[in-house]
Amino acid sequence: MATQDGFVEICRRELGISPPRCFTRRFSASEAVVKKINLYGRLNGHKGCVNTVEFNSSGDLLVSGSDDRQIMFWDWSTQTRTLSYPSGHSDNIFQAKIMPFSDDRKVVTSSGDGQIRLGQVSEDGRVDTKKLGRHQGRVFKLAVEPGSSHIFYSCGEDGYIQHFDLRSNIATRLFRCTSLTETSQQLRNIVSLNAIVIDPRNPHYFAVGGDNEFARVYDIRKCNMSSNLDKPVNTFCPRHLIEANNVHITGLAYSCTSELLVSYNDEHIYLFRKNMGWGPMPPSALCEDIQELEEPQVYQGHRNAQTVKGVSFFGPGDEYVLSGSDCGHIFVWRKKGAKLIRLMIGDRRIVNHLEPHPHMPFFATCGIESSVKMWTPLATDGPPLPTNVEKVMESNKRGREDQARVILTPDVIMHVLRLQRRQAMAYVERRYDRADIESSDEEMGEPSVLGPSDGNASSLEEDPVVTIRECNIS
Repeated sequence: MATQDGFVEICRRELGISPPRCFTRRFSASEAVVKKINLYGRLNGHKGCVNTVEFNSSGDLLVSGSDDRQIMFWDWSTQTRTLSYPSGHSDNIFQAKIMPFSDDRKVVTSSGDGQIRLGQVSEDGRVDTKKLGRHQGRVFKLAVEPGSSHIFYSCGEDGYIQHFDLRSNIATRLFRCTSLTETSQQLRNIVSLNAIVIDPRNPHYFAVGGDNEFARVYDIRKCNMSSNLDKPVNTFCPRHLIEANNVHITGLAYSCTSELLVSYNDEHIYLFRKNMGWGPMPPSALCEDIQELEEPQVYQGHRNAQTVKGVSFFGPGDEYVLSGSDCGHIFVWRKKGAKLIRLMIGDRRIVNHLEPHPHMPFFATCGIESSVKMWTPLATDGPPLPTNVEKVMESNKRGREDQARVILTPDVIMHVLRLQRRQAMAYVERRYDRADIESSDEEMGEPSVLGPSDGNASSLEEDPVVTIRECNIS
């Protein structure tokens, strides 16, 4: 249990009352320590938005990936870069993970180009990269099986979940996620995926979320690779969001006790226990039994509208919840009760990803800026909550409510789609009117069709789209 005063716990340790391991856990979870967390330093070196940061298992090394398509290793304590290499990706890097038990020499990455790649660091510092697999559309997240140096998963905008084993050269497509509301498999829409996480207590279970309201949990042992059918063992969603058409999931996190944290685009963050699931097939909004299930804990005050944001637990026993915000702040809530206990400015524009240290009360953040920021407990006389906290939260709430008032009728939606189709057709016609049409045809290859930058992708196999490189953050 977290103590209210870190000084008391230090005294207990000095007197020999508190064992070393208990002291470390209680001191790290102390709210007094969390309220002292402030900016420790910046890691400068990338030339674009930093979209991913990840500690190695020991916590002494940090890896980052950016829109500049570079992978960088950092000794974060001395704020020095130890290694940098081109990833081999042709688009923004969204995820970089160091494989455990690899002596920090194997890094798997995913990108806006749809590729999943492996970077292998040799003893002389050279790095060889190779493609392991790909999705159609962007790949925002990878999930490494806890304790495994070989196995990890990917999910993409094409709706597929893929299984990788570094001992094999073949990526296995498990299945494709589809909507859960239709009874006929042929009528189900493809669900574009933004997040995937593995339950640390039971690695057979993993959860995914994307461009609809349901977080789905699957059992890898029940994934029949030959049938390729989407069969979750459980689903989670707040009852008021069931059949909501204007929300989607951007981030997921599992706690050490298998609680599932779900962050929604332009909505709130919700904490689900196992008994809060709807089962394999969730009910409709009109179902009479919908009011019987216990409601999840809700964390609010931030804004998650402009990017594909993650969400994290923090503390040795996951006593806190972390999230970035469109307002540029870092939000830290107490998990139990959802009280906001810390609010810090983390970026001039948007804080997108927060990565806790595996053992100590430190974390790293990244966002629109090109630097990685490290946060640790420091001596400070400043208050944990700024004087304008109510103003910040009210501004975020007002933006969310204003967005909710924008309701598009079917006629307006069809009109917009017709305009987009005409623009795409006009663009194609202009291209084919050029004198060098024959050489252009030879070089063009298969078109790359990407969804919007907020991760709420539409069909990936329909109209051609003019793709413009943006600062996309996962």
